[in-house]
This record gives sequence, C-alpha cells and structure tokens, in this order.
Amino acid sequence: MLMEAEKKHRAGFVNIVGNPNVGKSTLSNRLVGERLSIITSKAQTTRHRIMGIVNGDDYQIVFSDTPGVLKPKFKLQESMLDFSTGALVDADILLYVTDVIESPTKNQDFLDKVAREQIPVLLVINKIDLLHGNDDLLQIIDRWKQLLPRAEVFPTSATENFNVDNLMSRIVELLPESPPYFGKDALTDRNSRFFVTEIIREKILLTYDKEVPYATQVIVEKFDESESSIHIMAVIYVERDSQKGIIIGRQGVKLKHVGIDARKDIERFFEKKVFLQLYVKVERDWRNQENKLRAFGYID
Repeated sequence: MLMEAEKKHRAGFVNIVGNPNVGKSTLSNRLVGERLSIITSKAQTTRHRIMGIVNGDDYQIVFSDTPGVLKPKFKLQESMLDFSTGALVDADILLYVTDVIESPTKNQDFLDKVAREQIPVLLVINKIDLLHGNDDLLQIIDRWKQLLPRAEVFPTSATENFNVDNLMSRIVELLPESPPYFGKDALTDRNSRFFVTEIIREKILLTYDKEVPYATQVIVEKFDESESSIHIMAVIYVERDSQKGIIIGRQGVKLKHVGIDARKDIERFFEKKVFLQLYVKVERDWRNQENKLRAFGYID
C-alpha cells in the first residue's frame, strides 16, 4: 500500500517567466501563499530565481520566480537574463506571464524559445481587471495563440486573485509522478538572510527614484536570532559617493525611514521582534565587476 501511494505522488518544477512588470512576482506569491518575492511598480525588482514550495498530501510544486527578460546593459543584468533563460531548461511546467498592456512581440527571441518548448506551457494573461469587456480579452487571446499555439491560456488578475485557483488546479494535474524534491514542510530554498535583503531592497525601490535603487545591493553581515528576537546588521552598497548621500538623506532621515519600514516587514515575516542596523558603503561600479557579482550571489 505504501509503495502504491508513493507512485501516485506528484512533484515538479514550475518556472515563471516573462517580461518585466507583468506581475510575475505577485502571481508567484499568490500561488505559493507566502510573500517571498518583492513587489513594486518598478521593473527589474526580482534579481534572482526565488523558489517557493507548495505541498499537498499527494503533490509538491516547486515554483521558481525569475527576473524579467530584458536586454542587458550591465553584467548584473546578464546574470539576471541567465536566470530567466535557465528556467526554460529545468522546468516540468512553464508559466509564461504577460498582461493586457504589453505587446505580444516584445522580446521575440525569448518568446520563440518558449514556443519551441516540449513541456506544458501555461500562458497567463494577467491584469484582466484593467479591461472593459470580453471582446478586448478575446482579441488579446487570439494574438497570443498565434505566437504560442500549444499553450493553454489562463486569463487572470493576480492582484484580485481571479482565476488563480483554476491555474493552480491545472498545474497540479500536469505534475509528473515523482517523490517530493524537498521536505514536505519546506517553504523555500532560500535562507533567512536572503529574505531580509529582499525586504530592505524593496523599501529602497519604493523610497528612491531614478537609477539610485538599481545601483544598490544589500548584504546582511549579522543575523543573530534568539527565541524572541533577531538582531540584524545590513550594509547597503552603492556605486558612487553621490548615491551614498542620497540613500542616507539629510540628517539620515531617508535611511531611517527605510530602516523603520523594513524592520516592520521583517518582524511580520519572522513573527519576532527585530533590531535592525543599516549602513551605507560605496563599491564602485559593482554591477560590472564579476568578482563582486560572484560575492553577491549572482554568479556561481
């Protein structure tokens, strides 16, 4: 009986790809049921592949949220693109996420690779809450079906949680038979420090304008956890002295604001009291330095 039950267990890797700002991270968080990926209205907020694991009695889904596909200007963005293209190689199911706004032919080269995939491809057309009627949606679906004829189409609104349950049910149906890849109580492959850096980086993206937030990297240098509290010291790296001044702000007000907002979210995430110290350092042109990208975890 035990062997028969094991044979019926399903498990697989479901990779979420698409262009920047179409709602991949919002959808990923909905599917996983936890806020693992940072969400802002700015493009390129996700820099890594972030795995979120969903466990049922007879299945395990390993979701992978990837950076938006873009033409690289820095070595950092080359690494981000590698994460996205790598997601086409090791998936059991591919979720290609678009929305009702972007042009279907954007990043045609990447889309052509998706069209050649032999694994199941689920085309998620997100943000349908922005449409005024079914006719517009039918036209959008028709255009996409010409580009990805084998894909199953799921119109959704990740922010409104519309049709996400149906998408989830179809994913479970398509999973191959397999034992679980991770422990059944696992939520993610990332450690606690990673989520601290992502929360702080999200606050930076929400607080500062233009190029400054994209030139930052957060490293947690101390993470001391007890039963009731966590003491964290993190460094925000920037590329220029002028950016350091902007991050800190007059009399340190801006940095203090980032720290307060980040601490509140970290406390919610870990459900513990958090003591957070933030420092700012200059690491010139780090986005183009291979050794720094390796140290920061963007290159293996």
